Formats: sequence, structure tokens, C-alpha cells
Amino acid sequence: MSKKHPPKNTNRSEEGTQINKFISASGFCSRREADELVAQGRVSINDRIAGATARVKPGQQVAVDGEKIKQQKISKMVYLAFHKPVGVTSTTDLADKTNIISYINYNQRIFPIGRLDKDSEGLILLTNDGDVVNKILRAENQHEKEYIVSVDKPITQDFINRMSKGLAIGPSTTTLPCFVKQEGSKKFRIILTQGLNRQIRRMCATLEYDVKTLKRIRVMNIQLGDLKLGQLRNLTFQEVEVLATLLSQSTNDIPYKESKKDNAANDFSEGKKKTAKAFFGERKNKANAGPTDFAAKDKRAADRAEKKQKPSHFEPKDAAKRGYKKR
Repeated sequence: MSKKHPPKNTNRSEEGTQINKFISASGFCSRREADELVAQGRVSINDRIAGATARVKPGQQVAVDGEKIKQQKISKMVYLAFHKPVGVTSTTDLADKTNIISYINYNQRIFPIGRLDKDSEGLILLTNDGDVVNKILRAENQHEKEYIVSVDKPITQDFINRMSKGLAIGPSTTTLPCFVKQEGSKKFRIILTQGLNRQIRRMCATLEYDVKTLKRIRVMNIQLGDLKLGQLRNLTFQEVEVLATLLSQSTNDIPYKESKKDNAANDFSEGKKKTAKAFFGERKNKANAGPTDFAAKDKRAADRAEKKQKPSHFEPKDAAKRGYKKR
């Protein structure tokens, strides 16, 4: 009697790398923008237009608008904070003359993490790390973004109450409850945990207010501070450390709980600290060179490897892998 063997897997769709992930990993743009490029028919694999489910196999050539994409060896990960002026569009599409990439003219390929309306100003983060972009955006509904907004007429208590309780801003769209505080007769502060398109403007319009100025002053633990309009700066080691902790919680499906001080950056009890390794990953071949190699003689790391234990928090060596030097 002959033995029956399980049928061979003839599904070849799992071979290769998902097209959006391939483009993002190359440093060309974020995974979300890669999805848009594919949907617009601007991406090709071996000169054939790629679909949303296309996968890139070894040896195949990927191009966007005819420009071939190469898998770059990134020696240093870059994380930037930028004070975006009004009139700059948060896109990597160079066909848009107001795009943020041309405005900044950075010496490496970078792309924005999320968006900020063209007619708004304030803080926006940029990076060359496609994996980080994807993880931040995937969990963005759990992350705080803070704004200062001025409107066209005096604010009432009813306005504050209705804004904070949540509003129906479309046939099937209702905003979540949020923090709102009046800062002047026509100015208020608002903290959102949603990422709806033009959300604040739509909320105000629902209550018959027009937004005059809108400025984002914080994304998670990253503050705009005194960064001047149009200026760019690197995130500090400490900012990356805090960001890693918050994102490691999000990517592990642990809901973020607001601290008593309403400031995630200050909420660092030992019980809440979690390893950033799951968030950042090893990625030795991608980002193991930096201005200072904190891990070169890290005895604690060697001890952990020997005992096969995970680190209890984000060690300096994890930042060094991504090109960061403690300040």
C-alpha cells in the first residue's frame, strides 16, 4: 500500500516581499504612501504595473514612475522633528511643488510619519525607518496629538462641552471624546487620539465655527517646544527612549492609559517600562553603525544573551544600533 503524501503547496502568492513593504523598506516612502502609489498605478515590477497584492521576488526590479528602487543599506537611522509652515504639504510626491521633502531638502531620503494639513502648522516627525512609520501609524488611534486652535468668534462653554464629548462630523463618522480647554476668548487647546482627516476643522464646522489658525504642538512625547517655524532638529536620545517604550506597548496590543499628569512622557514607573526590542528589532545589518557604539562593551547585554533574558527597558545599546548618541 503506497503512502499518501500531503499535497505540495502550490500557492506561490506567499513568495517574495509584499510590494508596499518592499518600497517602504527601501526608504522611498512610508508603507501607507506606497499603498497610494500602487493604487494610482505608478508602481511596476519588471515593467508591469503592480497590484495591491503583488509581491517582489529576488532579482525583480521595482520602479515608481519609471524610477528604479534599490534596497538601500542604511547605515544610520534618522528621526527628525520639523516645524512645518502653512503651505507645505506632508507628502513625498515630488510632483507636488509644495511637498515637504523638497522644502526640507535633507541629505538623506526621509518621509513624514503621518500628516499635517497643508493649511496647518506645527510639529511633524520624519524618518528613514519604514518599519517605525508603519508601527506608529498602525497604532495611531492610541497616540495623543495636541493642538492649539484659534477660531473666528468667541468660544462658549457649550462649544467646549460638545467638542469634548464627541461630534458627528459625517453620515457615519463620530469623533471620540477628547480633552478640550479654553485658552482665550477665541482660542482652545485640544488633545486627540484619533487620526481622522481634517478632524478639528470638521468638528469646528459642525458647530458653525471657522478655524483661523491650527498649530500642532505635540505628538506623543515629542514636543514642538521653541523649535522655530521651518526649522528641523534630531530627536534626542531621551525622546527616542520614551517613544520606544510607548510604541512597544502599542505594538503588543497593550492599551495606553493616560497618566495622572496627562503626560505620557512623565509616566515611567518601573512597572510600565517594557522592552523596546520588540518594537525596534535587532536589525543588525540595517543600523549597527552610529557616532558611538554603546553596545561594543556592554557587559549587561552579554549577560542577558548568555541567560537568554530580555532586557527590562530600552538600553543605550538599542539607541546606538539606530545611530543615536546619548546627550
